[in-house]
Amino acid sequence: MDKTTLQPQSVFKCFAQVNEIPRPSKHEEKMIDFLLQFGQKLGLDTRRDDVGNVIIRKPATPGMENRQTIVLQSHMDMVCEKNRDIEFDFSKDAIQTYIDGEWMKARGTTLGADDGIGVAMEMAILEATDIEHGPLECVFTRDEETGLTGAEGMKSDFMTGRLLVNLDSEDEGEIFVSCAGGCRTTAQFAYKEEPLPAGFFTFSLSVKGLTGGHSGDDIDKKRANANKLLARFLYLSQQKYDLRLVDIQAGGLHNAIPREAWCLCAVPMKDKESITVDWNLFQANVEEEYDVTEKTMKFVLQSETPAASAIDKDCSQRLIRALQGVDNGVFAVCQDLDLIETSSNLASIHKTPESIDVNSSQRSSIYSARVNMANTFAAVFELAGAKVEIGEGYPGWKMNPHSEILRIAVEQYKKLFKKEPIVRGIHAGLECGLFSEKFAGMDMISMGPTLRGVHSPDEKLLIPTVQMVWDHLLAILKNAPQK
Repeated sequence: MDKTTLQPQSVFKCFAQVNEIPRPSKHEEKMIDFLLQFGQKLGLDTRRDDVGNVIIRKPATPGMENRQTIVLQSHMDMVCEKNRDIEFDFSKDAIQTYIDGEWMKARGTTLGADDGIGVAMEMAILEATDIEHGPLECVFTRDEETGLTGAEGMKSDFMTGRLLVNLDSEDEGEIFVSCAGGCRTTAQFAYKEEPLPAGFFTFSLSVKGLTGGHSGDDIDKKRANANKLLARFLYLSQQKYDLRLVDIQAGGLHNAIPREAWCLCAVPMKDKESITVDWNLFQANVEEEYDVTEKTMKFVLQSETPAASAIDKDCSQRLIRALQGVDNGVFAVCQDLDLIETSSNLASIHKTPESIDVNSSQRSSIYSARVNMANTFAAVFELAGAKVEIGEGYPGWKMNPHSEILRIAVEQYKKLFKKEPIVRGIHAGLECGLFSEKFAGMDMISMGPTLRGVHSPDEKLLIPTVQMVWDHLLAILKNAPQK
């Protein structure tokens, strides 16, 4: 399989165009301009709103004018994660894709199929002249990945249709009808630099090569969190040694399970060999714990140039204790569904010249449980003397048991593939939660081709499922209900 034979050709052509355009979250200006020009060149009603969302309206094809308007929706931004050894600038470089068997991948970076493949499907439908459909509204939201601010800022008259297909899911054959709400919680430690005593051994610790993934949809897959692993070793070490923490740079985006964590430490020279032995034993224990889910993890201890100063010992101890004590991963499962209800992700720890900042995200399909999870995180860090802030968050999306668009989607899937699709909720956040608040009576589903490793450089797209979702989507459009 090579790029010239990818099917559907129109979708992969559009996806290649999308991946030429830099589109980090909150910096989607080039993508917004591209979509505006794209719609205008087709002679279609094309608009952007005050926050940067784009809508392109396409009239019904002949004979389909009496059908209800269907909204197709995807987000234009992408998670920008790369391996540390890759030189890549997400503000200007094009994503470099390649084919590996039945999968499309990127070279050392996120692929951008979340949600570039959804954008590409909408573009292909807008360009097409041989697809039957009623009135369409193709909506492209900005900044989904780092705050849902595009959907949040959208006004209630932006979309007129009340049947919506969100193209931001990651499992072909599964139709999503509800999602979790979420929020971000941060903790900030004030610290002082204090001179490092003479006779200390300075060294760095790195945990890398972890699987990572989406902090919602992958949180139940028993993958290691690099930040928590590093914190475990630091906690053990400060019980035994006069450990000094010089620097810490661990994790990345709030919605990604951390794959890499790094810190700079020092111990008295007499403990140099002992802590190296401890690190090797710790590595062996962790590898045994995660022998199924983490096949490529690496632990590196490296001698460094002697540091002149370190974080004051009191702050360092409080920080490490809090990182050890804070909950991470699945907290509760739903009582009536086989679905994760509540979780928390310890996303990043970064020392800056002013403070040490800890970022996390909490998710739940139940609002009160999400509040409790955020408060659980907050309480640990408040006890450790940090300043804590809990963000407002975003709402969940409750299933509509009388959904017309779901009925059509299920019927057409069975006709196409001679099997039942899986109808379920998702533990990730979707913009559908905000749409359900803003647009009264909006009837929604979410679907998409199979993706794995999203929000990490391991992101990959299962190529055959793109054709399947495309066929399913066109069948839904062809069978849109009467007005």
